[in-house]
Amino acid sequence: MAQRVLVLGGSGFLGGHLVAKLSADGHEVIVLTRRRNRARDLFLLPTVRVVEGDLHDAATLARWTANATAAINLIGTLHEHGRDTFERVHVDVPRALVAACRNAGVSRVLHVSALAASAEAASAYLRSKAAGEAVIADSGLASTIFRPSVIFGRGDSFLNLFARLAQMFPVIPLACARARFQPVFVGDVAACIARALVDDDTIGERYPLCGPKAYTLEELVNYVAETSGHPRPILPLGPALANLQARVMELLPGPLLTRDNLASMQHDSVCDGPFPREFDITPTPVEAIAPEYLAPIALRSRFDTFRSQSGR
Repeated sequence: MAQRVLVLGGSGFLGGHLVAKLSADGHEVIVLTRRRNRARDLFLLPTVRVVEGDLHDAATLARWTANATAAINLIGTLHEHGRDTFERVHVDVPRALVAACRNAGVSRVLHVSALAASAEAASAYLRSKAAGEAVIADSGLASTIFRPSVIFGRGDSFLNLFARLAQMFPVIPLACARARFQPVFVGDVAACIARALVDDDTIGERYPLCGPKAYTLEELVNYVAETSGHPRPILPLGPALANLQARVMELLPGPLLTRDNLASMQHDSVCDGPFPREFDITPTPVEAIAPEYLAPIALRSRFDTFRSQSGR
């Protein structure tokens, strides 16, 4: 059955793919975002409405949950910035959403967390993710929680970051080179969430989502550098130099790395078992997708598009 779905975080990387999938499946979707202009790509999707509002404001959430049949929370941040602390983003938003859903009679809630989330984790990011999970799981609502490893795909902030670094620097100094990840394709994650929305058998479950292969961070960076046409030597950093690098980068606007990020990478982001069978998905390997947007010809194509649009 078609649902009326309120999506928080729909203007982000995963959100854009998920909202497009929900629209294609025939659901009515309301994307609530702080900055409507960031969701321009969603404006023309049929059955999608993008509205601007404060996600922490009870009256705003009450207004947009009033006619919904389900809610999906994708809100997350890797870096604290000003008022947007991990606690406020990862715990307060789920708490406010749960209260709004209860008041509106919305029983179905889907929530995206992180694979290594734990109350005992070394990083504040992962501890706050675990606390947000607990808010959803203990709400008494019909909830489903997803715990993906790092998500990749066109427009991601992970593989694309290392492609830019390889283009800019002759050597890549790399903290936590032995940290392990099992990247999962954004299309697979979006498909799982969309499927769970209409499958009551997923209620009460927590699903780890990983791709078919685990890599060390050094292996991933090597692959990205070579695929993007800029192979570079990698200099693994020891703990002291990694901490110094993070301290320096924390001073930059929009930091690439923080000390809390280092703490997060103490926990491998890999799955213990196969992809959840409930979703009937064969997870997509990095090698099948990444060349489409990392290869030199793809990078040149994006530059040519930008140049033509700017009139240069």
